[in-house]
Amino acid sequence: MPSSASASASGSASGPPSGSVGGARRRKPTIADVARAASVSPTTVSHALNGLGKVDPRTRERIKQTAAELGYRPNLRAQRLRNGEAKVIALASSMPFAVAAGPSRLGFYMEIAAAAAERAMVHGYALVLVPPVQSGSPLHSLDIDGAIVVEPGEDDPAVAQLRERGLPYVALGREVAGTDAPYVDLRGGAVTELLLDHLREQGARRPALLIGAGTRHSSVDPRAAYERAAADRGWTPVVVTAPEEGGEQAGYDACAALLAAHPRTDAVCALVDVFAVGAVRAIRDSGRRVPEDVLVATRYDGPRARTCEPPLTAVDLHLGRAAADAVELLLSRLRGVAAGAPAAAPEPRVIARASSLRVTEPG
Repeated sequence: MPSSASASASGSASGPPSGSVGGARRRKPTIADVARAASVSPTTVSHALNGLGKVDPRTRERIKQTAAELGYRPNLRAQRLRNGEAKVIALASSMPFAVAAGPSRLGFYMEIAAAAAERAMVHGYALVLVPPVQSGSPLHSLDIDGAIVVEPGEDDPAVAQLRERGLPYVALGREVAGTDAPYVDLRGGAVTELLLDHLREQGARRPALLIGAGTRHSSVDPRAAYERAAADRGWTPVVVTAPEEGGEQAGYDACAALLAAHPRTDAVCALVDVFAVGAVRAIRDSGRRVPEDVLVATRYDGPRARTCEPPLTAVDLHLGRAAADAVELLLSRLRGVAAGAPAAAPEPRVIARASSLRVTEPG
């Protein structure tokens, strides 16, 4: 008999219960196999691998090592049936892709998704990325344990559907509706103040604010910060809004109308990056130059800010850290841990680029 056949026969009799030899696939190791190899009961193995019961730490480590050597993997479907958990969380928002991601599907939402998925996986959870949630969305039918809602607006449909199902959620960005949901603060007011300080340092004296027309914290908080700054520094506040779903063209139209109504505007703080790209086009089409005549700055330091011509001054929001913190906050809720004070992303930092840097002529 060929040696490979002999190896297969002996392996099935006395070798480990997983893997394949000579093309013959053997069964996967079970919890009983681990128990037998570790000289403990199957219940002890289950408790040791799932962090349950009172198992001596040395025994727990020995069981984990034995399971790893055998190639044992827990049956996730069986676990789910036992404890009722899907081990899945969702990332949801009502923010349209026109501003959250764009045609390339890269940007603000995708950066959050990548970091959140990585952190969720560390804890054994999968992350489901939900398209923009509107009324009638299939969010109702997803088998999830909870969700992170990105920058919820007032009467947000994603929040409404989660509350209807009784599912826990946390917000990434302050929830303007003033609910008791935990959230990670993206510091909308502080970001605006940083950008206005930068524009003023570059010589702007009549900056205008361009924001989304919705009721997200990223519109509400910046408007309040801008109006405070205008009152403190003595300029007439000029705030224009554009519909999020309109994308770059909406930013273009809003900025064009702004320049026609307020021709002395010398800076545009367009907090939605796609609006800022449209604003740059509108400024140029009006016969003005960026940054010589009008400075431009935006909030999110993403692909649009870096590839615009000229590149846009933006802010490092530390989205990766904020997304990871939101996952930790949600998993704490799932474990029944009461939320404390809102978590806060690290201090934002302005990344100055050509769109707002005026070069001083020598001499």
